[in-house]
Amino acid sequence: MKNHYRNSISISLAYLFLCLFITYVSSQSLIRQITDDFNTNLKEEVPYVQRHQEISSRHYNVSHSKTVTGMRDRRPSTYSYKIETNVIDKFETRPFTVGGYNWILHVYLNGNTKDGGAGYVSLYVEIDKSGFVDSAHQEVYADLRFYIFNRNERKYFTIQDTDVWRFDAFNTMWGFSKVLPVDTFKDPKNGYLYNGEHCEFGVDVIVPTRFEESETFSISSSSDKYTWTIQKFSTLSKDLYSPLISLGGKKWNLLVVPTGSGSGRGKYVSMFLQLSTNQRREYEYIYVRVKFRVLNQRKLGNRESELRNWYGRTYSWGIVNLISFDDLRDSSKGFLVNDALIVEVQLEAISTTKYFP
Repeated sequence: MKNHYRNSISISLAYLFLCLFITYVSSQSLIRQITDDFNTNLKEEVPYVQRHQEISSRHYNVSHSKTVTGMRDRRPSTYSYKIETNVIDKFETRPFTVGGYNWILHVYLNGNTKDGGAGYVSLYVEIDKSGFVDSAHQEVYADLRFYIFNRNERKYFTIQDTDVWRFDAFNTMWGFSKVLPVDTFKDPKNGYLYNGEHCEFGVDVIVPTRFEESETFSISSSSDKYTWTIQKFSTLSKDLYSPLISLGGKKWNLLVVPTGSGSGRGKYVSMFLQLSTNQRREYEYIYVRVKFRVLNQRKLGNRESELRNWYGRTYSWGIVNLISFDDLRDSSKGFLVNDALIVEVQLEAISTTKYFP
């Protein structure tokens, strides 16, 4: 009986220790799980916190093909920032106003390492988003050009992007992390540092406004033509103007010079197409493609010349050597019959410009 009792006690104790062991293992697993979850959440939050503590310059990599660098004589037109010490790595200017917004120039003399700019001078511009009327949706587009003065050349090293930069409530700072190698910048022989530790930076911020005026240019084909029979042609010695004619929606006059004009004087008949007054705006240019013809009255083939030109400040264009006097006098060629000359002008294309407003 005693043995049975001792056996029961041993079994109970063993069972109790087993339950305690299972409880301990489960609790450790649960603690590890909670700790791991906490660490995971912490790791996920750290980059987010860092990203918002540091004003990042770019949210994409600028292609080198879009970056333009060079030297120029003209100094910055928006803001200039002179520094007389290079002990401090990072500088920022007071706010300056462009396009109704406040901006700040940021200078990293030893590069913005958090933006991949280690070993380079980094330059950025930040917009004050408190000036946004609708901070959640407002966007401001700006062209940026950054400057570093070179004392040796008396010029400014410039860097800019061919794309426009978009600023909004979530993208308040843009620029270049790799403007100029630090070694190049800090070597006094290169001229960027002068008088000890002096240097000069600058920026142009251009906030383009939406255009209010525009124009649309187009060219239309045409088949309009005018045929003119001139009687007693051999007796004419003065310039001869046709009645007012309509071609391509414009009013014109055809001018025939029996004695020739310019290099054709005394040898050729010349013909011109003249745009009538009040047919164009003062600043408008009208492109015309037209053919001048002397019709052959014996169906032996017309004499034809093409003209392509712009009517603007010059309102008359033509062909000075349309047909020679020799061909006219030769009756067998069929151009002058019974002392009548038949000329023709055909409009093939004309431009139209629409202005808004």
